[in-house]
Amino acid sequence: MTKGNINVSVENIFPLIKKFLYSDHEIFLRELISNATDATLKLKHLTSIGEAKVEYGNPKLEVKIDKEQKTLRIIDQGIGMTGEEVEKYINQVAFSGAEEFLEKYKDSAKDSGIIGHFGLGFYSAFMVAEKVEILTKSYKDAPAVRWICDGSPEFTLEETTDKTDRGTEIILHIAEDSVEFLEEAKISELLLKYNKFMPVPIKFGTKTHTLPLPEDAPEGTVAETEEVDNIINNPTPAWTIAPSDLTNEDYMKFYHELYPMQFEEPLFHIHLNVDYPFNLTGVLFFPKLSNNLNIDKDKIQLYQNQVFVTDEVKGIVPDFLMLLRGVIDSPDIPLNVSRSYLQADGAVKKISSYITKKVADKMASLINENREDYEQKWNDIKIVIEYGVITEEKFAEKADKFTLYPTTDGKYFLWNELVDKITPTQTDKDNKLVVLYATNADEQHSYIQSARDKGYEVLLLDSPIISHVIQKLETTKENISFVRVDADHINNLIKKDEPVISKLNDTEKESLKKNVEEAIQDTKFTVQLEDLDSTDAPFTITQPEFMRRMKEMQATGGGGMFGMGGFPEMYNLVVNSNSELSNQILKTENTEEKESLIKYALDLAKLSQNLLKGKDLTDFIQRSYKQLEK
Repeated sequence: MTKGNINVSVENIFPLIKKFLYSDHEIFLRELISNATDATLKLKHLTSIGEAKVEYGNPKLEVKIDKEQKTLRIIDQGIGMTGEEVEKYINQVAFSGAEEFLEKYKDSAKDSGIIGHFGLGFYSAFMVAEKVEILTKSYKDAPAVRWICDGSPEFTLEETTDKTDRGTEIILHIAEDSVEFLEEAKISELLLKYNKFMPVPIKFGTKTHTLPLPEDAPEGTVAETEEVDNIINNPTPAWTIAPSDLTNEDYMKFYHELYPMQFEEPLFHIHLNVDYPFNLTGVLFFPKLSNNLNIDKDKIQLYQNQVFVTDEVKGIVPDFLMLLRGVIDSPDIPLNVSRSYLQADGAVKKISSYITKKVADKMASLINENREDYEQKWNDIKIVIEYGVITEEKFAEKADKFTLYPTTDGKYFLWNELVDKITPTQTDKDNKLVVLYATNADEQHSYIQSARDKGYEVLLLDSPIISHVIQKLETTKENISFVRVDADHINNLIKKDEPVISKLNDTEKESLKKNVEEAIQDTKFTVQLEDLDSTDAPFTITQPEFMRRMKEMQATGGGGMFGMGGFPEMYNLVVNSNSELSNQILKTENTEEKESLIKYALDLAKLSQNLLKGKDLTDFIQRSYKQLEK
């Protein structure tokens, strides 16, 4: 038997380990199972190249709880260790840099990422155990050994006959403050959280399996049952299989395995697979999003060699793709020992860039393969695409191939198609192309109709971030402007060299404007006289494009120098000087009647814009009834 001290020059390193890993103490199980998996896969490799002259078989891991003995066991059938290897890998390597570690980080718990560089994964066991035993037998012809440490620098190492089969068994004697880890429900929860897709089967107890009845079994025959291993993981999840070997049903089944509480099918998936300049696999799913920016993010799960790391993937997944669901697995992701936080690293940026490119390529292929199907799904995916256009330059550069621009009458255009379609009619007198759009087809119906009457296309752009998208397009496309269809009278939205004959002289116009301003006395409205067709509405309310757009951008994160709450309600009241109502206002001599006429017309204009509310709406209805009685 060997006794000794672990090579560390402090009284006791274990309280320090506990302190540094405390916030994530449940990860001990993941670390130990990861080690057991590594040991099993190493044996598989050695047998495949002929270095290990043993039968690999069908090894599995096993987790056992003994409440009476207060022990938790993790058992593998892997490579095992000799006494010399235990001395090297457990006693020396793990603490080879411990002195430097303690000196550098003893006062700074926030820098716990360093632990990962010193091989302390195994020692996370001491976060929950007062004593740890290792029983191990190597695949080589060597006696089994037992290693015991009680959480002090002292250990014992001796040969033993208690283990005769190949592999390693870790026995944790659970501490009083960690007895929750002796509960089956707790261990089952952790196994499903961290090890659901580990590449080696993991047994946790047994379960009752009902045997199928023979086809000729008499009616009323009771099926027999048998106890079988309860294997809690799926060793070959979809992302580890070649896409050519998977059907769409396989992907849907995997989606529901990842998210058992999600009953709605995803719209489509993207299978990631790259081996240069880094290794990465995964499957991303597009759920139905519509215009919802407030759904739960962090639905993508990050794995490292099939070991769950975290679902907080900010940094490795571009922000706009955080709205998706799925799995990313990469052995190249730099992690600290708790594996919960990514370390700043150039590889992370490369991975993020690759995912962005892969998603863009997938979108382009989807619209090329089935344009009709893609158009039908557009409203459910547009928020992701638009978010990507305004936040990821590399994505925006490719987006013209798959970003759709729907019209208010149900047609869909790619950018080049839209430009070709509207250039002949919607180019103004300064040779600028004007893209008209609506955000609500019902509320802006009269404005849309006015535009259609002139042969113009009106896009329906109704996502909550559309103002940001428009701003981006106007800065990247040449000689283009977007104008919401209710931002001004249609004649002013796309100005042409078409003179309109006025029925009023300058004095009459000045008088009309003064009459309207005195009657409404509302600083929210700027009165604007226009010489329009006599059949056009006498009063029209419009919202200046710039101010309205800035306000919308502020509401969804933006707004710049104006700050929160910096945008007042502002409208233009466009008065058609050629309308019969304008003529009637000028002819009416009774001040009260004139004022009533103007206010009634204003209320009608407000009503058409859904601006007449509360007391104003009540008063308008009462006045209307009185007018009917007259």
